[in-house]
Amino acid sequence: MEELLQQIVGRDTLHARWLNTLSFMENAGARKISACEHPTQVNFIQLKHAAEEHRHAYYLKKQIAKVDPDHCKTYQLHELMAPHQTRHYLHQLDMQTCRYLKKVFGLEGQALKYAAYLFVTYAIEVRADLLYPVYQAALDKAQSKVMVRSIILEEEGHLEEMINQLNEFAADWEVHAQQVQLLEQQLFDAWMAAVGQELCQYA
Repeated sequence: MEELLQQIVGRDTLHARWLNTLSFMENAGARKISACEHPTQVNFIQLKHAAEEHRHAYYLKKQIAKVDPDHCKTYQLHELMAPHQTRHYLHQLDMQTCRYLKKVFGLEGQALKYAAYLFVTYAIEVRADLLYPVYQAALDKAQSKVMVRSIILEEEGHLEEMINQLNEFAADWEVHAQQVQLLEQQLFDAWMAAVGQELCQYA
């Protein structure tokens, strides 16, 4: 991942698409959180997470102007890296997690949606805590004007909040979280492989 990110940061057009890809994923996460909300019983943390993920999407989109202001105005396929894996990453994780939670806990309807929100968001926050620091290190090495330190701090806070909510959900939540993380790892590996294949075109 470090090598891939160094290659991406070293090319402005690629870097713009990478920022746009991260922005798309943050936006998809915010929309997924909102979609899981109960019509009336929405808690403060869910609102906070959705708002902050939307802000991350906006912030990353805004950073594109620092590297390639003429590209990546929208989220069309040609403006994303590994577009098919990118567009389906979160949706696939959500579906696979729902299947697992339904089987293990027998949940349905709104209860299943809420449980999926907890476990999927946890897995994504763990991933963000791994990905963004490596990306920031690549930015520092390249002396880039782009920064993601503010996102790193907020994602760390999100992870702590998800752990608190999962502790309330089930005493053995970590056992189930590990299963969801295995699902996420497979999707992440496929995504990184697709990004790597794309970079081969520029080698």
